[in-house]
Amino acid sequence: MDTVSFTSMAAGTREDYELLGRLEAEFAAGTADRVLEQLGGLAGSLAGYRVDRLEHSLQCATRAWRDHAGEEMVVAALLHDIGDLLSPHNHSELAAAVLRPYVSERTYWIVRQHGLFQGYYYAHHSGGDRNARDRYREHPWYQDAVDFCHRWDQPSFDPDYESLPLEFFEPMVRRVFAREPFRRAGGEDG
Repeated sequence: MDTVSFTSMAAGTREDYELLGRLEAEFAAGTADRVLEQLGGLAGSLAGYRVDRLEHSLQCATRAWRDHAGEEMVVAALLHDIGDLLSPHNHSELAAAVLRPYVSERTYWIVRQHGLFQGYYYAHHSGGDRNARDRYREHPWYQDAVDFCHRWDQPSFDPDYESLPLEFFEPMVRRVFAREPFRRAGGEDG
């Protein structure tokens, strides 16, 4: 197997970094597989709810699909809680970071904020501020995040809802993660 010649990055050559570029591109091509594997890890989780996190995610994506959302948003709905296993206290930020290189700023923002916006439905029951989302009321995507939570996220805990299977969404996930990463302002990749 090819390896670089250096033991510190400062000592790398053009050839080393060309090799790494090729190998990293091959690794990046498998991102959809790893994301789908992580999504499968949501099965059996979400104690106390009537559905597990995987079913919740499938319901959310199915609702988005049936609501004629674009493919990018359907994938975002499917993956919006993928951060729950590793980072339950800021899962929205983790899910958004996974999606960010491949989705629009609007989709990234909605996924990143969905946890705060979802609090509208329960925060007041546990001493929180259900209207915390209102600090973004003037944001151009505020209503989009409200709609994401209202139409797709919050009603997707129903054991009787007929979700589409994960296999239905796999081609969409693969297409989104096959996109050339967006170049962000300031020259940063997502």
